[in-house]
Amino acid sequence: MSTLRQDPTTRAWTIVAPRRAARPHFAVIVRAPDQPEHDPNCPFCPGNESMTPPEVHRISNGAGWHVRVVGNLYPALGGDGAADGNGSGLFRERPGVGTHEVIIESPRHNARLDEMSVEDVGAVLLAWRERYRDLEGREETGAVVVFKNAGPMAGTSLNHPHSQVVATPVIPPEVLRRFEVAKDYFEGTGRRLYDDLILSERTAGERVLEERGTFVAFVPFAAPGPFETWIAPTAPQPSFAQLRDPDIPDLAWLLKRTLRAVRLTNDDPDFNVVVASAPAGQEAGSWFSWHIKVLPRLTTAAGFELGSGMSINPVPPETAASEMREVLREDALA
Repeated sequence: MSTLRQDPTTRAWTIVAPRRAARPHFAVIVRAPDQPEHDPNCPFCPGNESMTPPEVHRISNGAGWHVRVVGNLYPALGGDGAADGNGSGLFRERPGVGTHEVIIESPRHNARLDEMSVEDVGAVLLAWRERYRDLEGREETGAVVVFKNAGPMAGTSLNHPHSQVVATPVIPPEVLRRFEVAKDYFEGTGRRLYDDLILSERTAGERVLEERGTFVAFVPFAAPGPFETWIAPTAPQPSFAQLRDPDIPDLAWLLKRTLRAVRLTNDDPDFNVVVASAPAGQEAGSWFSWHIKVLPRLTTAAGFELGSGMSINPVPPETAASEMREVLREDALA
């Protein structure tokens, strides 16, 4: 029996349709060939630093670098100058001023977050936060989006482990919608939406994956896609820039475990990771809380999804969470 579920953070509806999982070609996993530890032709490998745009940030590991941040060679946004719009009526436009950077997550060409040490994952998170803080503080920035594409189906073009950060002069619709929905909830109830959401998920229990320190990982009640998992701080922090140094190891541990669970339950799918945060300059909006979304690429949006704006999830979130908890238990015993 299919059900309709509403996401309280966006008010969008998802169709949870378990029978759709029996369709052919539900999950198309295209395995990438094994990668070497070093690729002499890869611009992100040590020794090839001259092949990338100028470095804007670095975390060192003594003799060399641990994490590097460089400008994107093919930026979606960039350049200097005013970001003011022009045009009128239905034909508004503005210069594509902004920043697009690449965070090279490891010197090792074949590294992956779910296999790195907690310390190494923590270094990646630290680089995310530092670049977020820097870009968010710029006058022209409307929002900062941190994301990772892993695999061709997720949009990656290079095998070397990396993530990206984009600062936009406008507030993207998805960022604004989540922020405004949380604000409306606070004004209507006097409570924080994400506090109530986490409390409700903990009380229900069936969709919670794991907890660590001040973070909880769970499959949301109205997850638009199969095995989508969120990692959220249990104390409200509107902006990802507010992530504290002492909390990074716990977040790194939970992100590593979540990616491991997604990999083991779905035969190593391509995936995206996105940091959902408040618009730039809105750290005082305590009704919101940043969170990380892990998004396995297991389905493809077709005509209905594109025409309706609604998602179809063939795996009930309770089933996804249960399967991931089980594989993590088995993995710990192996």
